[in-house]
Amino acid sequence: MNLLALASVLMLAAVPAVAQDAPGRTPMAEAALQSDAHLPRVAIETSAGAIVVALDTERAPVTANNFLAYVDQHKLDGVTFYRTVKVQDRFGFVQFGVNGDPKLSLPPIRHEPTTETGLHHVSGTLSIARLEPGSARGEFTIMVGDQRPGFDADPAASGDNLGYAAFGHVVAGMDVVEAIMDAPVDPAATVRGAFKGEVPAAPIKVISATRLKP
Repeated sequence: MNLLALASVLMLAAVPAVAQDAPGRTPMAEAALQSDAHLPRVAIETSAGAIVVALDTERAPVTANNFLAYVDQHKLDGVTFYRTVKVQDRFGFVQFGVNGDPKLSLPPIRHEPTTETGLHHVSGTLSIARLEPGSARGEFTIMVGDQRPGFDADPAASGDNLGYAAFGHVVAGMDVVEAIMDAPVDPAATVRGAFKGEVPAAPIKVISATRLKP
């Protein structure tokens, strides 16, 4: 499946990225943390390991602050990675969030396309899943592999061409993200009839999601 086809599937089917001394952090990840020191960072402790993400509140303020609201209100504590899409080795994405739970969902937010923010869906990008533009709430994706142009906005395309809204990126724990994507799926399981063949056989749990101190 090519990127444009994959993105089309996502647009139709989408459901309404440790502490600062994280073990195993590479020098490259450490450098990334330093270069993003002015951006808010969130530690996502999962049952598969730890992930650190930096939130681009400067270029994607609406979407990044929406994620921080879910974090600060502890709405992501206990949720799962309920969808994994592996197109090929080290290429696909994982999805986690409130999974449409109305008790956990905050109001929908304005869509910030990549043509507005200047961000792109490269490997490690944190993005928000949606149906129509302006419907996104608390469903989040992490890219594995460079997903341009499929997830980015494409003004030249027909129909809904606004893509997903990228708003952050993984700065540590990408190996955990890849392990989640590589885990076995249940070929018969669905999420309310959707995502057949993409539902993990043993979903990874988000133990906690908390801001890191500046």
